[in-house]
Amino acid sequence: MTQAVEIPGYVAGTWNIDPVHSEVGFTVRHLMISKVRGRFTAFEGQIVTGVDPLDSSVTAVIDLTSVDTGNAQRDAHLRSTDFLEVDKHPTMTYRADTVRWDGDAFVLDGELTLKGVTRRVPLNVEVNGFGPDPFAPDPLAGARVGFTATGEIDRTDFGVTFNSPIPGGEGLALGERVQIVLEVQAALQNGATS
Repeated sequence: MTQAVEIPGYVAGTWNIDPVHSEVGFTVRHLMISKVRGRFTAFEGQIVTGVDPLDSSVTAVIDLTSVDTGNAQRDAHLRSTDFLEVDKHPTMTYRADTVRWDGDAFVLDGELTLKGVTRRVPLNVEVNGFGPDPFAPDPLAGARVGFTATGEIDRTDFGVTFNSPIPGGEGLALGERVQIVLEVQAALQNGATS
């Protein structure tokens, strides 16, 4: 039996992701003792919230050339053939048309395509809220929505296999698991329904 999900202020409609108020971030272990964080600064996407929240979908395109870890030399290396190979694969995409309720949380079941490889990547989604858009031309018609989504991938599943041993120690310089953290704000487009 499917459980009904109540979301305060929920609005069904089509939403464009606002890159100014959103972030696509990642974290990877470094030297087995710390974590390095980074983000992609250029991306676009659309969210469609269904009348039933479980009938929602997401599409997103991330510009891999926009990777930013706060260090220009490291970012250049990440763009190279050792990692993202942006000359050949300038973008990655995420597409999901399945949402499920798992325990007490939403899970978005989507496909991530990176370096020509597509894998299923579930994201745990927290609905942060729906509210009016005070900057819309017609504030009574405009709305905003916010989500936090988290997940994890094994970068080697996508052909991102570069690594090096730690000099004089045991282990490798980089972790294979990459944590994903998305903070998304989106603006409602015309044709929404309550």
